[in-house]
Amino acid sequence: MTATHLKFKTAPGHQILAASGKKILRPGGRKATEQLFQFAQFKPGETVLELAASFGESAIAMAKRFDVRVVGIEKNPESVAIARENIRAAGLESQVTIIEGDIFRLDAISEKFDYVLAEAILTMQSQEAKLKVLQGIRDRLKPKGKFLSHELLARDNEEDIHQTLSQAIRVNATPLSQAGWRKVCEAAGLQVQQDSTGKMGLLNPVQMLKDEGLFGTLRIFWNVLTKAQIRERVRQMRRAFKKHEADLGYIVFWATFSVISDQ
Repeated sequence: MTATHLKFKTAPGHQILAASGKKILRPGGRKATEQLFQFAQFKPGETVLELAASFGESAIAMAKRFDVRVVGIEKNPESVAIARENIRAAGLESQVTIIEGDIFRLDAISEKFDYVLAEAILTMQSQEAKLKVLQGIRDRLKPKGKFLSHELLARDNEEDIHQTLSQAIRVNATPLSQAGWRKVCEAAGLQVQQDSTGKMGLLNPVQMLKDEGLFGTLRIFWNVLTKAQIRERVRQMRRAFKKHEADLGYIVFWATFSVISDQ
């Protein structure tokens, strides 16, 4: 969705941040995603299903860097069209595919994958919805395939965090504890094999410089300063994050429905 079509008072927080120019919308930033890639240990020719692939940028980057084949699923038709143009421009039509679809209907995809990747998606779902998506992920994995996840972590005060974030970012944000993420995965038939946690820095200036670069960060600051509707929503999000700074973090983990004994 383009900024001109946004309803700024009610749009989800990630759309507001995207309208400000922010490209990295994951709680642990590039550092956490790199940890996921370390967990994955991709091999050339392997297959990845990426949920909520947006404009296809991360799918293209994975294909180029690791020589894997990526299928991305994206619900927004406008984003799908942009992603397909980006793939054509990169000359990767044979290696990257973006399909229009719903993360709650992964059964519409017949292929099974070596990896399923989901970043900053499950947090935004209720507990029941988390379970449904995770069950779909489980069914799309090959034997010993890996589910790779990057989400918000609530170290304490989960209910207070849920209420504060839901008001600030206009979605049903329900981050879980380490034990909570393991429990919901187990309920879906997945077992977390390894995880790593850290501080949530989505709007932290230092992390923004690392994630977006100097010019990208300056562009974001300029848009926030000069566009009142974006500025007000970003302030709300910053206040929410600051209020729960001690208890909010990120978690990355990998899980499989087949226990691997040598990890």
